[in-house]
Amino acid sequence: MVHETGYYDILGVKPQSTPDEIKKAYRKLALKYHPDKNPNEGERFKLISQAYEVLADPKKRDLYDQGGEQAIKDGGMGGGGSPMDIFNMFFGGGGRMQRERKGKNLVHQLSVSLEEMYNGTTRKLALQKNVICEKCDGYGGKKGTLEKCSSCKGKGMQIKVQQIGPGMIQQIQSMCADCQGQGEKFNSKDRCKNCKGHKVECRKKILEVHIEKGMRDGQKITFQGEGDQEPGLEPGDVVIVLDQKDHSIYQRKGDDLTMKMDIKLVEALCGFKKTILTLDKRVLIINSSPGEVIKHDEIRCVQNEGMPMHRAPSDRGQLIVRFQVEFPQKHWLPEHLMFQLERLLPPREDTMIDDDMEEVDLCEMAYSSEQRSNKREAYEEDEGGHRNEVQCQTQ
Repeated sequence: MVHETGYYDILGVKPQSTPDEIKKAYRKLALKYHPDKNPNEGERFKLISQAYEVLADPKKRDLYDQGGEQAIKDGGMGGGGSPMDIFNMFFGGGGRMQRERKGKNLVHQLSVSLEEMYNGTTRKLALQKNVICEKCDGYGGKKGTLEKCSSCKGKGMQIKVQQIGPGMIQQIQSMCADCQGQGEKFNSKDRCKNCKGHKVECRKKILEVHIEKGMRDGQKITFQGEGDQEPGLEPGDVVIVLDQKDHSIYQRKGDDLTMKMDIKLVEALCGFKKTILTLDKRVLIINSSPGEVIKHDEIRCVQNEGMPMHRAPSDRGQLIVRFQVEFPQKHWLPEHLMFQLERLLPPREDTMIDDDMEEVDLCEMAYSSEQRSNKREAYEEDEGGHRNEVQCQTQ
C-alpha cells in the first residue's frame, strides 16, 4: 500500500501508473511550466522535477511508496539533480559542461493525430529564434568603444543591502540592469542600432517536420544547430516532441491498435459481418460464423492491420478487437414464448433446494461499487456512528 501520494499528485498520475505514463506526465508538465515559458512558475517546475526524479527511479519509487518523502531523505536518496539538468537529460540536452560550449536547446511539443502517425505527414512549424546580428557581426556596437560598466564596476552583478528588521540587514545579489550582466557596455551613440547592443536579433524560422509512419508518442525529432545563436557558442538544437492526441475509436499499444466493437446478442450467438474503417480510409470486413459464439469482453485480432512499424512501414502490428455484447432490455420477449427460447439454449443446471434454505429477493443496486466504497469510508469516519445502508431500487 502506498504510504503517501504527494509526488504522484504533483505529476497528476495514480500510484499504479506505469513508467511510460509517469514519463508522459512529466514531459507535458515540464514543457508547460519551464521557466522560459512561465518565469513565475519556478517553484512548481522544481517540484515537478523532484517528483519525476524519484518516481522515474524504480528503487527510489519503491522506497517512496513504502515510507513517503521522509523515507527518501532518511535513505540518503534525496533528489540531488538540478531541475534544469533533469529537463535537459530527459530531452537530450546533455549535461552542464556541454551547455557551456553549446547554446540552449529549444524544445517544442507538437500535437499529432493517430492518423498522421499511421500514414506519415509533413507539418510546418513557425518559431522565433535569435540569430547573430548581421549589422555588427554579434559585437553589439562600434568596435573599440566597449567600456566597463560603471554601475557594477565590471562585475555584471549588483549587491543591494536591505534592512529587514531592527539591527538586521539582508544582502541581495542581482544581475546588473545597465549591462545585462555583461560587465561592459556601449554608450548609446556607439551601440548597434539594429540589435540595440544585444548582439543578436529575432528572426522567424519555418521548420518542416517530417513525421514518419509508425513514430510514437513522446518521440523526439531533432533539428541540429537550429536553436538560438549566441556569440562564442555553438547554436543549440530545436527538439520537437510528438504528443499523440486521443482517437475516438482506436487506442495504441506499442505497434498494436485496439478498439471496442458492440454486437447484439443475436450476432454473438448466430454470427455477423461487420465493417471497420482503418486509419488510411480502407474498409475491412470481419465476420463470425453461425455457432461460433462470441463472449462478452472476448478479444479477437486481425494480423498486420495495426500500426506500421517505424523504419519498416510494410510490417504492421495487430488490430485487436474487444467485443461488447449488448443484451436485450427487460421483457423484450413475451413470457409465454420464453419456453421456446429455452428449448434452443443449453440446459440449465439443476439446483438442490431444501426447507432449511432461506429465499431472498434479488434487486438492482442503486449505487455502483465505487460509490458504495466511498460511502462506506464516509460512514466509518462519522463520529456519531449513524449509518445509512445502500437501498435497492424498488421494482
